[in-house]
Amino acid sequence: MGVAGCGKSTLARRIAQALGRTLIEGDDFHPPENVQKMRAGVPLTDADRIGWLDRLAQQLGAHPQGAVLSCSALKASYRDRLRAAAPGLCFVFLDVSPETAHQRVAQRAGAHFFPPSVVASQFATLEDPSSEAGVLRLDGLLPLDVLEARAIAWVRAGGANPQGSLSQ
Repeated sequence: MGVAGCGKSTLARRIAQALGRTLIEGDDFHPPENVQKMRAGVPLTDADRIGWLDRLAQQLGAHPQGAVLSCSALKASYRDRLRAAAPGLCFVFLDVSPETAHQRVAQRAGAHFFPPSVVASQFATLEDPSSEAGVLRLDGLLPLDVLEARAIAWVRAGGANPQGSLSQ
């Protein structure tokens, strides 16, 4: 989990493959209205995210053996909504600076619907999950191999429920 540009989708793909779990890419479940808003540089509201979070919760519930979800999960209430659907759900929080996120999102311009102009709104919405149970905070600037190794070691050590799901 984390803001746009933190690396959550890339890391989630690697973790899902390493653990043999289904990958749920959160961006694939945004309704067209949300995608249009983001393309236009309009930040999503809590109301915009409710249906999206419900679809993600349904996806998690459809994988009782566990899954890896790539999702911003910016607020505690969003994370709680997902936890309610998947008891034992844990989060890997990829922490990056606003400058890093903006730069990364700008570099993928054209390849993704999320423009750099909306990055600041994600930081304004973000409620740091570091003090919550079942959260591993990682510096998003670490090499991908290091991030993957630390997240997998955490899962295997019981940081995430071995039968549960993991959100990036």
